[in-house]
Amino acid sequence: MFGVYLVVLGLSLAIAPNVVARLVGVPQTSEPWLRVVGALAVNIGVFYIVAAVFELRPIIVASVFARLAIPVWLLGFVAFADADPSVLVFGVADLVGALWTLAALRSSAAAPSVTS
Repeated sequence: MFGVYLVVLGLSLAIAPNVVARLVGVPQTSEPWLRVVGALAVNIGVFYIVAAVFELRPIIVASVFARLAIPVWLLGFVAFADADPSVLVFGVADLVGALWTLAALRSSAAAPSVTS
């Protein structure tokens, strides 16, 4: 599910970056960086979707740690790099997604396996 979120967010950033910027209160820009981030988000989203479809547990586990780091990065950007605090919205999405994935991983590890 998080992969789908990233693909949708990435396409939105790549196609209409200032619409997304306006929604989260970030100043509009003509710089290409939001589009670049959008393209990267689409690609990462595709990796997450493939990992989920093929149940690639090591990739899914790694994604939890990577997504838990995003709010920390964003807090650092706000605190030390003059980033607009509204960017923290994206950190919340990553935090919620990471915790949801962690809960699902723990649940699947605790579930009894069915053998034929």
